[in-house]
Amino acid sequence: MFHFECHLILAKDILFWNETYVFGYTAMAKKETKSKDKSEMKIDSLGGQPCPMCRKNTLTLMESQDEVPYFGKVFLFSMKCDSCKYYKSDIEAESQKPPCKYTFEVQSKEDLNVRVVKSSEATVKIPFVGDIIPGPASEGYVTNIEGIVNKIKDQVESLKNSEEDEVLKNKAKNLLKKIMKVLWGEEKIKLIIEDPSGNSAIISERAVKGKY
Repeated sequence: MFHFECHLILAKDILFWNETYVFGYTAMAKKETKSKDKSEMKIDSLGGQPCPMCRKNTLTLMESQDEVPYFGKVFLFSMKCDSCKYYKSDIEAESQKPPCKYTFEVQSKEDLNVRVVKSSEATVKIPFVGDIIPGPASEGYVTNIEGIVNKIKDQVESLKNSEEDEVLKNKAKNLLKKIMKVLWGEEKIKLIIEDPSGNSAIISERAVKGKY
């Protein structure tokens, strides 16, 4: 048990460090409209804004709308700087929702395709693998369970490649082996999302919605 607890703390520290940047926001103005695939997605963008990181006027703000089945209409906000590559995104449901907690048991490789809505305020937990903890620059997005697992995988790989301490490097290697088994459908995991804003969800009939 101690072995897995070390792994959990390791992944948690990496992801917490990754989401602690300074974040500033400028009001959005409507500029252009684009379409996405067969369904029309209205995208408003505003370029030439000051970046909160490098201070250059190369930041583009974007706002779009999308319809998520069994969840409803959502608004997606993002900002990207062409100079320093700073990026920030978030998601918000059209209708106000109460604080929520979702739990889902990943039992097969097919379950990795289950859609996930995660706001910047949500905490994502995968016991014995890692946590994604909200911070000042935490992002909101629509993805699937595979995308969540890959996000943790990328951070663990980054630590493995940069860590000089052999003990921590070996912990990262062992955790990567476990994560790869999950992505290959050889190991089961539990995914938990807790969101005080209510703007998150796991879109599946098997997802258990509990009290936050």
